[in-house]
Amino acid sequence: MKLAIGNDHVAVDMKNEIKEYLEAKGIEVADVGTNTTERFNYPVSGYRVARMVADGTVDGGVLICGTGVGISLAANKVHGIRACVCSEPYTARLSRQHNNTNIIAFGSRVIGIETAKMIVDEWLSAEYESGRHQIRIDMIAEIETGQSLSAAEK
Repeated sequence: MKLAIGNDHVAVDMKNEIKEYLEAKGIEVADVGTNTTERFNYPVSGYRVARMVADGTVDGGVLICGTGVGISLAANKVHGIRACVCSEPYTARLSRQHNNTNIIAFGSRVIGIETAKMIVDEWLSAEYESGRHQIRIDMIAEIETGQSLSAAEK
């Protein structure tokens, strides 16, 4: 498995710890974030990770900024990306099982490193359940491509 990881200047320490944590699990990590605490605009990392996920260069992504919100918003602008901000493990698991998220995000100012590790573990171990959830993923894809939702689903 190969993941991309990205961050802003606020999340350098957490990014480095999560990167080490993933590598210790045998996961290859492409680091496309910043390694300095000098101001760095989070949309850059959000976009870089999202592009790598969308084009299949990596299997998924991890994004970290102060809250996880801004960086995930940037990532979600890339076609095919379903990034979810999580502050606890349960949402991370369900985001994968029900929404087939391909990027997880969290905030270094919101959670501690041990919670971040639990979130990553839950997200990585969860599997997409498909079935009834696929209908909703298809609806999200329709919205993303500028189509209106199917009349039967409105």
